Formats: sequence, C-alpha cells, structure tokens
Amino acid sequence: MAVRIGVEEEFHIVEVESGVLVPRAGTVLEELSDEAFTSELKQSVVESNSAVHASLDDLHADLTGSRRRLDAAAADHGLAVVAAGTVPLSLPSASVPPTPGVRYRHMVDEYRAIADEQLICGAQVHVDVPDRDTAVRVMCEVAPWLAVLLALSASSPFWQGVDTGYASWRTMLWQRWPTAGPAGCFAGAAEYDKAVRELIGSGVISDPGMIYYDVRPSAHQQTLELRICDACPRVETVVLITALFRALVTQAIQELVARRGAPVCQGRHEWLRAASWRAARSGLEEGLIDPDTHREAPAPQVVGALLQRVRPQLEATGDWATVVALTEKALAEGSAAHRMRSIADREDLLACVDLAVGETRGRRGAAPPADPWRPARPASPAAGDVPGPDVARVAGS
Repeated sequence: MAVRIGVEEEFHIVEVESGVLVPRAGTVLEELSDEAFTSELKQSVVESNSAVHASLDDLHADLTGSRRRLDAAAADHGLAVVAAGTVPLSLPSASVPPTPGVRYRHMVDEYRAIADEQLICGAQVHVDVPDRDTAVRVMCEVAPWLAVLLALSASSPFWQGVDTGYASWRTMLWQRWPTAGPAGCFAGAAEYDKAVRELIGSGVISDPGMIYYDVRPSAHQQTLELRICDACPRVETVVLITALFRALVTQAIQELVARRGAPVCQGRHEWLRAASWRAARSGLEEGLIDPDTHREAPAPQVVGALLQRVRPQLEATGDWATVVALTEKALAEGSAAHRMRSIADREDLLACVDLAVGETRGRRGAAPPADPWRPARPASPAAGDVPGPDVARVAGS
C-alpha cells in the first residue's frame, strides 16, 4: 500500500477588477464553515488543508475541489484566489494587517519588517513516516534534492509591481526568518527536539511552529513535512511535487532500514543553501545544482536524475507514467514564474494576475486532454517548432 500523503496550500486574496492583493481573507472564510480552511499571519492569505490520501488521483480531486469551493466563496465578493509564491500587484506591506491573535501580534512586534512583508504563499507536503526518529533521520537523506522541488514550484517573479529577476522571490523573503533554510543532520528525535528547545530558550523563536526548515518533522502529526516550495498555480504541479517527495522519503526510509539506521551524512550542508538560491534564481529555465556533482547542470538533466533516482519507488506506487508525463509538461511549458513573466512582457501585470487566477481555477487556454487531469504527451511538433525536453529519455524509461 502506498504511503499516505497530504497537502497544505496557501492562497492570496486579490480584487478581481484591479488584480491587487487585499486583506479580505476573513470575508472569504466567513463563507466557508469547513475546518479545512483557515487563516494565516496576514489577512490577505487563506490556507486550505487536504484530507489524507494514498493515491495521486484522490489527492488531485481533493485539491481541485477545495480550490473550487474557495474560488466560489471569493467570487461572491468580487474577489479571486491565487496560488503563487507572490502576486504581482499589492499594497505596501505594512498596510496589510496581521490576523488578530496573541501569537501573530507577537510575531509582528518581534520580527517587524520580516513579518510585515510576509505577503507570500507556500505549499507544504506531508508524508507519513513510521515514527519521529525516522522522520528526523530522513531529513538529512532527502535534503540534497529539495532545491529541485523548489525549482518545479517557482511562481514568484514579481514583488510589489517589480520584476525581481528571480523565479522564486518568495524564497528570498522566506529565508530571512531565523530558522528558515536547510535543517542540518540530527541523530534522532531526541537530539532534534533538544535543538528546538534551545532555540525557544534563546528567545529567537517562541514555539516549535516557528521552525521553518526546508523539511521538518510535523509537531502534530506522524509525518515529514516539505516546506521549501512556492504555492503553485496549477494543481498538477502540486501533485507532481508530492509524488516526488513521497518517493524520496520512501527511498530514504528503505535505505535507512538496509543500513540499520546508520547515517551517511557527508558534511554536504554548506552547499544546500547555495543550491536553493540557484533554484530560486533560475526556476526551470536555467541551470540547477546537481546534488551528485555539486556543479551547475541544465535543469532537465537534474530533474531527470531525480526521476531516475526514485523510479523504483514511483513504479511501486503505480505513479511512474503519470510523474514522467507531468514532468515533461512542466519542462516543456516552463515554470509558473516563466509563464507569468512571459505574459507580463507581452501585456501587463494585470494580465499576469489574470493568468495566475485562471491557472488556480484550472484553466489552461487549450482544450483539456481526455483524462480529467493527467496531461497527454505533447503532440509531434510542427515543422520549425522546437520540441520540449524528452524527460522520459533522460530518466531512462
């Protein structure tokens, strides 16, 4: 049986007519009595929590349904929701108030501009693990490949009306928090929990929920949580990242069992932040850092190496063909950041917001494939067209 998965998605609230980010999450949440939807630090963000699933099909249906309900609630008030790391148009950061509450008030008072500028959204993926010790040990095992997942998710090229030059500007904003970034290695849960207690004791953070590592053991569930990714306009991107992360976690657990829990950390953490920076800067459009060589390589090559690495785990869950097709599509059409930047160059930032709203709703601008969500392989290119990357070939299929 496949390991169970779940996803938390964050959504910006924008005004339909102007495309501007607005602090009206409370208005939208009033329309939704379901506990699956909740608030976040800023009043411009709504979070959606999926149920627990074993199959990618079920996860996709869940996420699509949640987005549909959230969008309908927003539309009743002339609003729309956007799943992206940032939105192109927003009010000055300090004019978007925090959600009421003692914890959020403390965060704003303590972290000032970092909290004020938390106008960002991410997607977090949970994967079941046997126990907390395993979760902590797996963190180190999967860390080298997390920047690749960030590149797949990159969707935040604009910040308050300006092209930042990055595919994921959200990453640059997020990494200013004192615990954001690579987690490092721990021998087990006891050592990890001691480190967390020391951080709280130092006064730098106030509670375990403020551990913002790229990957962490959940404080409330028996899961390992991926936190490095931007929110993704397309549901299919979230499903792809979830499938790859589950496969990485499954592979790491299998290897830990084979080694009887012996760690294999090679002191590789000094380059992990650099790899994340490269992924945030480049997305899928330029090079990424190859985890095996620590050198820059074309994004299709690095993504293909990840697919090859976890192919046995994807085949075991019956997800190989789906993941290859989704990856081919992602590389052929580019990151969300690339799509947003392209339409902004052709038209304007409002058109960019419209694209992000449309993709969040599931629109593609072309007739959907026969299957309700699995994309068909691209048709043969017309004369003169440049074919997309052959990920299946790179991955060794």
